[in-house]
Amino acid sequence: MKQAFTLALLALLAAPAAWAQTTTAPATTASPKGTGRLTGRVVDATTKKPVEYATVALLPATGTTPLTGTACDADGRFELKDLPAGSYRLQLSFVGYTTRFEPVTVTSSATEVGALTLASAAQNLAGVTVTGERPVVETKPDRLVYNADQDASNTGGTAADILRKTPLVNLDGEGNVQLRGTSNVRILINNKPSALLSGNLAEALKQIPADQIKAIEVVTAPSAKYDGEGSGGVINIVLKKNSLQGMNGSVGASGGNRNQGLNGSLNAKRGVVGVNTKLSGFRNRYPFRSSTTRTSFLPNGAVGQLNERTTSRNQGQGGYGQVELTYDPSPLHSFTISGNGNLYNNRTPQELFNQYQGEPKLDTLYSRDINRQDQSRNFDLNAGYTRTFGEKQPRREWSVLAQHTSNRSREQYRLDQFPTSELRGPIEYQEASRNLARNLETTFQTDYTQPFGEKNTLEVGAKHIRRQVSSDYTLDTLLTSEQTGFVRSPLRSNRFDYHQNVLAAYGTYNFSLGKKYAFSLGTRLERTDIQGEFQNEAGRFSNDYLNVLPNLSATRTLKKDGQTLRLSYSRRIQRPQIYFLNPYVNQVTPNSVSFGNPKLRPEMAQLAELTYGTFAEKTSFNASAFVRRTGNSIERFSDYNEKLARNETTYGNLSTTTIYGVNLYGSWKPLKDWDLSSNLSGDYTNLRSALLNRPNRRASIYMNINSSLKLGKAYTLQGYGGFWTGGVELQTRYSGGLYYGLSVKKLLLAEKADIILGANNFLAPGREFRSTTTTPDFINQGIFYSYQRSFRLSFNYRFGKLEGGQRQRRTIRNDDSKGGGSGQQGGGQ
Repeated sequence: MKQAFTLALLALLAAPAAWAQTTTAPATTASPKGTGRLTGRVVDATTKKPVEYATVALLPATGTTPLTGTACDADGRFELKDLPAGSYRLQLSFVGYTTRFEPVTVTSSATEVGALTLASAAQNLAGVTVTGERPVVETKPDRLVYNADQDASNTGGTAADILRKTPLVNLDGEGNVQLRGTSNVRILINNKPSALLSGNLAEALKQIPADQIKAIEVVTAPSAKYDGEGSGGVINIVLKKNSLQGMNGSVGASGGNRNQGLNGSLNAKRGVVGVNTKLSGFRNRYPFRSSTTRTSFLPNGAVGQLNERTTSRNQGQGGYGQVELTYDPSPLHSFTISGNGNLYNNRTPQELFNQYQGEPKLDTLYSRDINRQDQSRNFDLNAGYTRTFGEKQPRREWSVLAQHTSNRSREQYRLDQFPTSELRGPIEYQEASRNLARNLETTFQTDYTQPFGEKNTLEVGAKHIRRQVSSDYTLDTLLTSEQTGFVRSPLRSNRFDYHQNVLAAYGTYNFSLGKKYAFSLGTRLERTDIQGEFQNEAGRFSNDYLNVLPNLSATRTLKKDGQTLRLSYSRRIQRPQIYFLNPYVNQVTPNSVSFGNPKLRPEMAQLAELTYGTFAEKTSFNASAFVRRTGNSIERFSDYNEKLARNETTYGNLSTTTIYGVNLYGSWKPLKDWDLSSNLSGDYTNLRSALLNRPNRRASIYMNINSSLKLGKAYTLQGYGGFWTGGVELQTRYSGGLYYGLSVKKLLLAEKADIILGANNFLAPGREFRSTTTTPDFINQGIFYSYQRSFRLSFNYRFGKLEGGQRQRRTIRNDDSKGGGSGQQGGGQ
């Protein structure tokens, strides 16, 4: 049964190779050549912003067969040439908008039709405004957009579930995020950093309800406007909100064997004042078991053997809330102030069996009962002002933004050790550890956009980020045969303070040459100043550096309608986040510890990318090839401490990493109510470390498919599946896996509500992930078994009525530091 399902899934996954070849623009009928020329611009009816890449077709005065057509550029402009004089109709269309037909008269010379508006495809259903549906995935020249709210199978899940289905993105068995073969990716929420994501990223992604997520934007080649980091790219999680007149809201509940939750939202706007609120609570369970076999090569020629087995019952609970106030005194001025916060508690009771056999004095056999508890409290405060300049200067804009974030986390564990393979007395050793970490971050930013003519623009801006981080960690031990109470360990107790200031300025000039070429030239200048110290050690360490980060791109509109070719180059910096710097020693298991390295330096990356895209009424196709070279790369590495007989894992600037990759994405609408999309990525990673005198390289493949089928007005069936072949680190190779899911949605109560039943990875209780770490001192083979079978029933109810269009607002993007992984890797924050 399992093999049959896998083969069927692989057959479905192979389908895009056939239908991707059909992604061409709609056929046109040849018409006599003339000397007329028709130009204009397509804009949103409410916001007056350009509708990028809208389709423009020229139809005869009567009839529906297009005579010719084109796609708008990034400013919404279009041009039709060599037209015979006469009367025609223009057909304007784009996903999410109502198709418009506009009568036009073409003369023997140039005709300018001006700004033509497209209205959002919306209709009133029982007092609820339902916007026109967008495709599940949209391809744009500089990013891929996964519209999560169009995928019913996401309801009741988490951000981690959504990211696993997002094109170009992969999550391993422990929830660590990778983008096109690298974990050097910055994740934002509504284009801003969040304290929620500043600690254990894998756990944080399980705390964001999928019902509150509108879309995931994947930016593979960020422009100079973005902060200099995120060499792999930027992932932006867009939460649902609105700035429409009226009031609406939603309530939802979900229950299942992996997670349960309640969530609600209330949004209101009357006149110039608006309020958006969100509130959610959740519980989750992600148990796992793992085993490790490590063979150590001792200096005297002997061989040591370590066997560890761990069973964990990981469960967490918490809540998230947000309030946003907007004030729009006029169409030219907009003010925003918002705050959000979350509280998360996680308990991880574990049972550990340990046996090491080597020299007689190192022979050990014992078991441990470990109780680990983590708590985090985070909040963000934001304020912003945006100034626009009316229809006469629609692209001119100035904004001032400020943000303050706070993250406070407490990590602690206590263990009891028994001298047998079973968890029973007498207790021979006890250990208690605590780490209190704080992260304060304050940001000020201003951006200005000045248009020149119809297509050229200059963008400039400046930013100041101030970070203050501390980690206060202690360890107490009790050897019951020699002590009567716990004793503080001075070697593993300390306080670490870290300060980082970043000053940045950027400029980008966007211009066109002729009708087919568009260019963007930008440079970002960043100065970083770092100060750090330990409380129990003499001396401080400091570092400062100045970096010039150029960025350029060239876009060519091809002769065939809706096709573009884009070449881009960028140089970026990766500063290590506190997760990599924190020297706190995580020693839940005695023979394998991990900690950060406070003396890490930034890594520098260069990225070149070539992208081809085509858009048509029922199909889209996007292909890209890239090469990314990272010097001074921050890599995790392990070493064997002979004196303490343990494996130690930390981070260092150890290698030069080069990744070559290709990505193919396509979508197809074979029937009116059936949508298909698929993504295929392949990359080759080459890591080379002169310090460790070793290379490591591997080719990897990632593929997924999504399908949605409407059955009448009330039912929707959705399914997804995918696989990845694994990856490589400097010393480690790890396996991939397979995932899949099915769901059915039924609309209720005059389409105000829906109920969804979903099942994920239901053919087996869980999935096994293997890894092998090879060093001159030992070979470590690990097996991580994650319980992933899940069933979920969700209910959502929507209420209220809205009118009008959305208003765009500027937000802060702090994507300037290398993010952390799961709590199993390195020192916690």
